Amino acid sequence: MLLFPSLLGVIFQVMSLFNSAENPRTLPPLAERMRPGTLDTFLGQQHLVAENRLLAKALKSERLFSIILWGPPGCGKTTLAKIIAGQSNSLYFEFSAVSAGVKDIRDALAKAKASRELGKPSLLFIDEIHRFNKSQQDALLQAVEKGIITLIGATTENPSFEVISPLLSRCQVLKLEPHNKVDLNQIIDTALTDDLFLSTQKIRFEADARDLLLESISGDARRLLNALEISVSVATPDRDNDQTISISEDHVREALQNKHQLYDKAGDYHFDTISAFIKSIRGSDPDAGLYWLSVMLEGGEDPLFIARRLIVLASEDIGNADPQALTMATSAFQAVHAIGLPEGAIVLSQVTTYLASTTKSNASYMALRSAQSAVRDEGAKPVPLHLRNAPTSLMKEQDYGKGYRYPHNYKGHFTEQNYLPGDLKQNQFYHPTTEGIEKRIYERLVKLWGQRFEEPSDS
Repeated sequence: MLLFPSLLGVIFQVMSLFNSAENPRTLPPLAERMRPGTLDTFLGQQHLVAENRLLAKALKSERLFSIILWGPPGCGKTTLAKIIAGQSNSLYFEFSAVSAGVKDIRDALAKAKASRELGKPSLLFIDEIHRFNKSQQDALLQAVEKGIITLIGATTENPSFEVISPLLSRCQVLKLEPHNKVDLNQIIDTALTDDLFLSTQKIRFEADARDLLLESISGDARRLLNALEISVSVATPDRDNDQTISISEDHVREALQNKHQLYDKAGDYHFDTISAFIKSIRGSDPDAGLYWLSVMLEGGEDPLFIARRLIVLASEDIGNADPQALTMATSAFQAVHAIGLPEGAIVLSQVTTYLASTTKSNASYMALRSAQSAVRDEGAKPVPLHLRNAPTSLMKEQDYGKGYRYPHNYKGHFTEQNYLPGDLKQNQFYHPTTEGIEKRIYERLVKLWGQRFEEPSDS
């Protein structure tokens, strides 16, 4: 969407607000009415917007750079983007990654290129940029690199996971924090005194109602203002007290739908909770695993995301101590995909409790890391001649395959020979444990290879 701010449009908006003041149902939401238009009126994030801080200095010097604004819901990402656009005298494009496609982006970039040739810079704001897939993010790369646009992306997700590395390297990541209690109190006071509608009312909070509101919104200013607006609408003016609107704890609870789920599947708590879930299963605590599973399911997490993480855990943390774990986790993914919720939660519960309760080993995972480290540190070694295929006579003349012994021709389907590059033939990457079925694997390897596998990674 291409926006052309104009004085006429601003005047029309202000007139509309005044005409609607007597009928709050025709007003925009309070959170939108209270959106600040300058850094001076922006509350919170002082590490970025205070005088002589990064954003303030960039705007003052008119030296903007591409940025990714990363923070939880309601911390001011969209507001900051709009402020930057309003104060930068740039051609402004705004998209939501939920609805925009590659064609929309390319059209905007074409207009930005034409504008640049006329001497006017362009700013492209993409809300929820983490929802763009790789091809959509790739479409931005060249324009950002050549300075055709200044990109501002807003995301609740960790950009290290959700934004492609080439684009991330061309942007400055600015971390925004949840609003603290001081900021939130000031936001309430500003709304009560400055809002076109609320400032005409006599509003007061009853004992502890204000604290309940502040403590229930997890630093989310938008949620705070929405709850304040609803609290005012459900409270009844006191006829005996000069029509004062008294907001009680019950009014606040009603505005908040009586509970607040801290879990936000689009924010940092998403990663914190899945981390607690995985660590609980790794630590063999099925009760904790079930608790964090329930937090995610009640918060609306994608059950297939959970199932995928269980597949990874089954290999990384259980591995050959119980190979059945991977089969169960994979089957769980297929089952959840087939039946969905709510029944899929039963499947996830079964697998969570099984994986948490069974024996553990990370030996295969650590073996992979050790082997990868050897390759990265020393590069790939030449393949020994006896392990190479020899489909042509020339290759046979070069001794490809010479001396290779086919294991199935020997007793026990094994014969000792070297399968590693010569200078690595004594290396041991896999250190099996004596946990569960992996104990049998360890014992067989010791029988076959002797000293090379004599010491298990644990007992």
